Amino acid sequence: MAKVSGVAARSVGDPSALGHERTATEDMDWSNVLAEVPLFTGLSSRHVRRIAKLAKVQRLGAYTKIVREGEAGDSFFLLLEGTAMARPPGKRGVRLGVGDFFGELALLDNCPRSATVEAQEDVLVARIGRRDFLKLLENEPKVCLALLHTLATRLRTSQPSPAH
Repeated sequence: MAKVSGVAARSVGDPSALGHERTATEDMDWSNVLAEVPLFTGLSSRHVRRIAKLAKVQRLGAYTKIVREGEAGDSFFLLLEGTAMARPPGKRGVRLGVGDFFGELALLDNCPRSATVEAQEDVLVARIGRRDFLKLLENEPKVCLALLHTLATRLRTSQPSPAH
């Protein structure tokens, strides 16, 4: 769970009806928000726009469980409006607001969700499904290479250097 710029995320509001889902590109271009997600920082603007086109924007009611701990992780979510609460097991809940995102690794692996995320009020989320994302990767090998580079860099910086 992390956050992109609140200003960028606030610029993509959507008046869709509660529970209505549609592609994000019907009414808006929010690729500038997606470009701030660490997993996608190494991608070209063109590739980020291609990923953004995969998104479905959905309005969910207060107290809706967006994801549940233990369920298959098959989607990435970006919170465009409202607030939610992430509850990892055995840890204090984390409040999520506009610009926060979760589930980006679910686009790459098939591991279960590590937390439950529940809307605290009506929320607007952009969801990218794993199946659509993997189809894009099959057709865009340069996206794969950029993602591998980003992941390798993140892995290197997260691990201590071996002493010589």
